[in-house]
Amino acid sequence: MKAKQLIPVLNVSDIQESFRWFEKLKWKKAWDWGDPPTFGAVCAGDCTIFLCENAQGGRGKGSNKSTEDGVGDQGVWLCIMVDDVDAIHQNCLRENLEITFPPTDEPWGIREMHVRHPDGHVFRIGHALEHEHDHNHPHDHNHDHHH
Repeated sequence: MKAKQLIPVLNVSDIQESFRWFEKLKWKKAWDWGDPPTFGAVCAGDCTIFLCENAQGGRGKGSNKSTEDGVGDQGVWLCIMVDDVDAIHQNCLRENLEITFPPTDEPWGIREMHVRHPDGHVFRIGHALEHEHDHNHPHDHNHDHHH
């Protein structure tokens, strides 16, 4: 297989509310389909996410306040790599989006945060950490992490 593009489809309870939520995350509504619309897309940079109202996959927000351990939510988890996770974090605070894990330097070389959609979809947003050393030596990967 030579894959050309990968577009996740998120099951959302209210497509119009989801369009508004993604606008706060700085994703733009690209299009919608149906009358009334039950399918659509949001875009940021070269990336697209499809939204489907009440179909195509699972959803469900857990009662957990933190997503650090990766348990509790029934939605889709997506990893989005960006230039500056701290700028995204500040925007999420301004927009009152639910941050379930603050920006953290992880031992696997990514600074990442989690933000949760109202339907339980979790976005791992991060950027690569700058290293002060070259990579001509082995790294210790005997730590516990979820990815």
